[in-house]
Amino acid sequence: MTQALRHPEPHRIRNTGWLRAAVLGANDGIVSTGSLIIGVAAAHGAHSGVVVAGAAGLVAGAMSMAAGEYVSVSSQADAQKASLAQESSELEGDPASEHRELAAIYVRRGLDAALARQVADKLMAHDALGAHARDELGMSQATKAKPLQAALASACSFSAGAALPLVMVIWVSIAGYLIAEVALASLLALAALGAVAAYAGSAPILKGIVRVTIWSALAMAVTAGIGAVLGTYA
Repeated sequence: MTQALRHPEPHRIRNTGWLRAAVLGANDGIVSTGSLIIGVAAAHGAHSGVVVAGAAGLVAGAMSMAAGEYVSVSSQADAQKASLAQESSELEGDPASEHRELAAIYVRRGLDAALARQVADKLMAHDALGAHARDELGMSQATKAKPLQAALASACSFSAGAALPLVMVIWVSIAGYLIAEVALASLLALAALGAVAAYAGSAPILKGIVRVTIWSALAMAVTAGIGAVLGTYA
């Protein structure tokens, strides 16, 4: 029994939270910056102008992702704090009702009434607010909102993705090959991201690759078309 407890089964679903955020940020960085570069290049922009556009897209996108994530997670943190404050007030005002409420939760999870009351007794004696936060509100240390951490992670993942098409532009200076090289490198990287995300989440790998590749290719094609049309009037 001790040996079994020391060797928990690995479940890939534990990876989905941070992995989803990292993949989403990198995916956005590649698609938005790659599409921007392709659109400017299709409009017959000078190589230096394409580089500037790509660099601006990287910085603006990273800051936008960071700001959006910070605001969103800050709102979540405020809601969590308000819920905890309300629960703390209820525990002080009517601990007996809160005890019954916690015991009822354990009954719904399969414990008999007597055992549920004993569990509620022990947990509330140890940490009443923590027990209610976890079992009534669904809050834990793992789900605690961290705005600065989320903002930094989003900015870094976006920048990592956006760096790829930007490096391709700097490396490939021949205008005739730039669009094809950026598009190919971006789509290959996006396919790899789709495969990694699908594998980590135990989802079909081919489906993940096809889904992200098709939508990303469509975004780049539309941007290239708009750039080409607008370039004729510039």
